[in-house]
Formats: sequence, structure tokens, C-alpha cells
Amino acid sequence: MPSSSDGPAPVPEPDDEPPFVERVLAVVDSIPPGRVMTYGDVAATLGSRAARMVGQIMAYYGSEVPWWRVVRASGHPAVDHEHIALQHYRAESTPLLGVGTARYRVDLRAARFSP
Repeated sequence: MPSSSDGPAPVPEPDDEPPFVERVLAVVDSIPPGRVMTYGDVAATLGSRAARMVGQIMAYYGSEVPWWRVVRASGHPAVDHEHIALQHYRAESTPLLGVGTARYRVDLRAARFSP
């Protein structure tokens, strides 16, 4: 049995559904330009509460999907990706708060997407 220090427990998959990683990436890929979801929103869309696992999936596999459209619950982009995310947000006209400051964030009230 793995210890709690081995990371999050794997999410069991029903036999008729694709693996959780593929499902997360499909949800992220479906977010329209100018809109965002939080890590928790993505998890909830899949019937899960595994927001941290969504974050891990994005860290390892998210480069092929519009990763900047998944933000923290505060509306802030992924840590250490703020500058490149801002370029995407501006190109997509994503509603932002605090632009011009180092701690800008996405305006979740205006930009949150719900599939």
C-alpha cells in the first residue's frame, strides 16, 4: 500500500471512460478563447474533487492544450507562467483585473466558462 507521501491516489476509471488525463485535457481543449476555468471547475466537470490532480496533469501534459485558460481559484494564472499567459489573455481579450501590476488576475465573474 502506498504511503500518503507518494502523492495523490489515482482516480479509479470506469471501464467505458477514457483515462482521467485524457478527460482533463479534453475539457481544457473545449474552453473557448477569452474564457477560463479553475482547476476545481475542470475537476467538477468530470465529477471529481481532484483539483490538485488537474493541476498536476496540466503541469505534465498541458502544453498541447490552451493551458492559460485554466487558472487558480483566485483567478491568477499558473505560477511562473504569468508573463506568457498575459500575452495569451490579451490576444484573446480575456477580461482581466489589475492589469499593469505584477499580481494581475483573470476576472472570473466575466470570464468563467461552464461547459
